[in-house]
Amino acid sequence: MSQDDKKRDWSHHLPHLHLPHFHLPHIRLPHIHWPHFHIHFHDRPLAGEPHPERPFHWRLYLCEMVATAVLMVFGLAGVILLSAPHSWIGDHLSLHPAIQAALCGLCFGLAGTVAAMTPFGKVSGAHLNPSVTLAFMLSKKIVWIDALGYIISQIIGAVLGTALVYGAGYFLSSWKVHALAVHYGATVPYTGISVWFALGSEILVTGLLIATLYWLAAHPRFKWVTPWIGGIFFFVMNPLTAWISGNSANFARSFGPDLFAGNWNGLWVYLLGPFIGSSLAVIAIQADILGKIHLMEARLVNFGHHGRVPHMDDPHFVHAAPEHYEEYKAHLQTITKLQEQGVAGEARKEMGN
Repeated sequence: MSQDDKKRDWSHHLPHLHLPHFHLPHIRLPHIHWPHFHIHFHDRPLAGEPHPERPFHWRLYLCEMVATAVLMVFGLAGVILLSAPHSWIGDHLSLHPAIQAALCGLCFGLAGTVAAMTPFGKVSGAHLNPSVTLAFMLSKKIVWIDALGYIISQIIGAVLGTALVYGAGYFLSSWKVHALAVHYGATVPYTGISVWFALGSEILVTGLLIATLYWLAAHPRFKWVTPWIGGIFFFVMNPLTAWISGNSANFARSFGPDLFAGNWNGLWVYLLGPFIGSSLAVIAIQADILGKIHLMEARLVNFGHHGRVPHMDDPHFVHAAPEHYEEYKAHLQTITKLQEQGVAGEARKEMGN
């Protein structure tokens, strides 16, 4: 063997070294919702601070539309069952008009609760009513472009919900008869008195409704009641004032049935009345007539998101408050480092094997 071969073969004389496999301890990473980080700290459409580069919030509008449709389906179905003449329930309740009116109000109010409790209502905040959205806009909790998106979505949702109730008549003839008899649950001003009384009734009822909702939503102890208060409110108010105007307090709720019933008489009452009542309620709130009321978010359900838009897959996830931005950012950076270490450890483990 030449001298050069001996130099090249020197490693054969070294003892064989057995290195133990090195395993990094398993790191269990906390569950965290990554998509909430970059956008939601700077985009708060339900707290009056949308990001300047995000003028439209289509997820909110779509969810509000679906939630309003749910309101109409359950609400109109209940009203038709309870008030249609020549139906078993309607005939019995017609002997007690005050109870009938109270139950119709309770049913429609609870339909709003059902809509609010869906994932769609929890994402949008469940306004379900242009008057509610107007109140939030006047209180500067939602900008005008988002308010417009909400109102258009509510009207479309009301039409879609009424269409489902209308379409049920093609499968059940008796349902069509009962629905037609009550104009698909439409609200109609009482013709025995001046239409201005109907307008005044809508102003009064809407103003009281907005003030009640706003007061409850602004007090942490009573926020949980807010989605349920509609049923209680209309259960009390309907026997008193529903005979005058039907106690709509919601233009979208009146527009949907009127569209299918072809009844446009007095629809202007349900546009002007609720909007005037909502505006007067906000003026009273801002003047501290009802005490110091400060609402953080334009929501009637699912509070605690600090104005941000929840994700459909987890609408209950509560985002960190804006004042904790730096703390939350540091937390995410720590998670990133742990993930990188975990990946590196897995790579070493694979190399060792």
